[in-house]
Amino acid sequence: MTQITSLDHLVLTVADIDRTIAFYRDVFGMVPEAFATADGSLRHALKFGRQKINLHQSGAEFEPNAQHAVPGSADLYFLTETPVGEWLDHLNGRLVMVREGPVQRTGATGPILSIYIDDPDGNLIEISHPL
Repeated sequence: MTQITSLDHLVLTVADIDRTIAFYRDVFGMVPEAFATADGSLRHALKFGRQKINLHQSGAEFEPNAQHAVPGSADLYFLTETPVGEWLDHLNGRLVMVREGPVQRTGATGPILSIYIDDPDGNLIEISHPL
Protein backbone atom coordinates (compact mmCIF):
# COMPACT_ATOMS: atom_id res chain seq x y z
CA MET A 1 0.00 0.00 0.00
CA THR A 2 1.31 3.47 -0.85
CA GLN A 3 1.00 6.16 1.79
CA ILE A 4 2.55 9.39 3.02
CA THR A 5 4.71 9.09 6.14
CA SER A 6 5.49 12.68 7.16
CA LEU A 7 5.55 16.34 6.15
CA ASP A 8 8.93 17.52 4.85
CA HIS A 9 8.13 21.19 4.27
CA LEU A 10 5.40 23.60 3.29
CA VAL A 11 5.51 26.91 1.45
CA LEU A 12 4.21 30.28 2.61
CA THR A 13 3.78 33.09 0.13
CA VAL A 14 4.61 36.30 2.00
CA ALA A 15 4.55 40.03 1.41
CA ASP A 16 7.96 40.64 3.03
CA ILE A 17 10.46 37.81 3.53
CA ASP A 18 12.62 39.70 6.04
CA ARG A 19 9.60 40.61 8.20
CA THR A 20 8.37 37.00 8.09
CA ILE A 21 11.80 35.63 9.02
CA ALA A 22 12.04 38.03 11.97
CA PHE A 23 8.57 37.07 13.25
CA TYR A 24 9.02 33.30 13.07
CA ARG A 25 12.58 33.53 14.45
CA ASP A 26 11.70 35.82 17.35
CA VAL A 27 8.31 34.35 18.28
CA PHE A 28 8.86 30.65 17.58
CA GLY A 29 12.64 30.24 17.66
CA MET A 30 12.72 28.95 14.08
CA VAL A 31 16.12 29.03 12.40
CA PRO A 32 16.35 31.04 9.16
CA GLU A 33 18.21 29.38 6.32
CA ALA A 34 19.19 30.81 2.94
CA PHE A 35 19.94 28.20 0.31
CA ALA A 36 20.67 28.01 -3.41
CA THR A 37 18.60 25.79 -5.67
CA ALA A 38 19.88 23.71 -8.59
CA ASP A 39 19.33 26.67 -10.94
CA GLY A 40 21.30 29.02 -8.64
CA SER A 41 18.28 30.89 -7.27
CA LEU A 42 18.54 32.07 -3.67
CA ARG A 43 15.68 30.88 -1.47
CA HIS A 44 14.75 31.29 2.17
CA ALA A 45 13.38 28.84 4.71
CA LEU A 46 12.56 28.59 8.41
CA LYS A 47 13.70 25.37 10.08
CA PHE A 48 12.25 23.78 13.21
CA GLY A 49 12.60 20.19 14.37
CA ARG A 50 12.82 18.01 11.27
CA GLN A 51 10.60 20.32 9.20
CA LYS A 52 10.89 23.62 7.42
CA ILE A 53 8.77 26.35 5.91
CA ASN A 54 9.98 27.62 2.55
CA LEU A 55 9.18 31.26 1.82
CA HIS A 56 8.06 32.65 -1.51
CA GLN A 57 7.99 36.39 -2.11
CA SER A 58 4.53 37.41 -3.33
CA GLY A 59 4.72 38.25 -7.03
CA ALA A 60 8.00 36.36 -7.45
CA GLU A 61 6.99 32.82 -6.51
CA PHE A 62 9.13 29.86 -7.52
CA GLU A 63 7.60 27.35 -9.95
CA PRO A 64 5.71 25.20 -9.49
CA ASN A 65 3.53 26.90 -6.91
CA ALA A 66 -0.06 26.90 -5.67
CA GLN A 67 -2.63 28.16 -8.15
CA HIS A 68 -3.74 30.98 -5.85
CA ALA A 69 -0.63 31.69 -3.77
CA VAL A 70 -1.31 34.84 -1.76
CA PRO A 71 -0.08 36.14 1.58
CA GLY A 72 -2.42 35.42 4.46
CA SER A 73 -4.14 32.35 3.01
CA ALA A 74 -2.68 29.67 5.32
CA ASP A 75 -3.72 28.10 8.61
CA LEU A 76 -0.74 26.60 10.45
CA TYR A 77 -0.97 24.38 13.51
CA PHE A 78 2.08 23.85 15.71
CA LEU A 79 2.51 21.50 18.66
CA THR A 80 4.59 22.48 21.67
CA GLU A 81 5.70 20.92 24.93
CA THR A 82 5.73 24.39 26.52
CA PRO A 83 2.60 25.04 28.62
CA VAL A 84 0.12 27.48 27.06
CA GLY A 85 0.48 29.88 30.03
CA GLU A 86 4.16 30.31 29.23
CA TRP A 87 3.27 30.96 25.59
CA LEU A 88 0.82 33.67 26.65
CA ASP A 89 3.57 35.39 28.67
CA HIS A 90 6.04 34.99 25.79
CA LEU A 91 3.62 36.43 23.22
CA ASN A 92 2.65 39.30 25.51
CA GLY A 93 6.34 40.15 25.93
CA ARG A 94 6.67 40.39 22.16
CA LEU A 95 3.44 42.40 21.75
CA VAL A 96 1.79 39.60 19.75
CA MET A 97 -1.98 39.73 20.17
CA VAL A 98 -3.79 36.48 20.95
CA ARG A 99 -6.84 36.21 18.73
CA GLU A 100 -8.48 33.38 20.66
CA GLY A 101 -7.79 31.01 23.52
CA PRO A 102 -6.80 29.17 25.43
CA VAL A 103 -9.43 26.72 24.17
CA GLN A 104 -9.62 22.94 24.12
CA ARG A 105 -9.52 21.33 20.69
CA THR A 106 -8.87 17.91 19.21
CA GLY A 107 -5.59 17.48 17.34
CA ALA A 108 -4.34 14.65 15.16
CA THR A 109 -3.35 12.54 18.18
CA GLY A 110 -5.93 13.64 20.76
CA PRO A 111 -6.97 16.54 22.99
CA ILE A 112 -4.97 19.77 22.93
CA LEU A 113 -5.12 23.21 24.53
CA SER A 114 -4.68 25.92 21.91
CA ILE A 115 -4.16 29.62 21.42
CA TYR A 116 -4.50 31.44 18.10
CA ILE A 117 -2.45 34.33 16.73
CA ASP A 118 -1.84 35.95 13.34
CA ASP A 119 1.52 36.22 11.62
CA PRO A 120 2.50 39.46 9.82
CA ASP A 121 0.61 38.42 6.66
CA GLY A 122 -2.55 37.41 8.53
CA ASN A 123 -1.95 33.66 8.38
CA LEU A 124 -3.71 31.97 11.28
CA ILE A 125 -1.31 30.25 13.68
CA GLU A 126 -2.53 27.74 16.29
CA ILE A 127 -0.09 26.91 19.09
CA SER A 128 -1.19 23.72 20.82
CA HIS A 129 -0.10 21.79 23.89
CA PRO A 130 -1.23 18.17 24.20
CA LEU A 131 -3.47 17.47 27.18
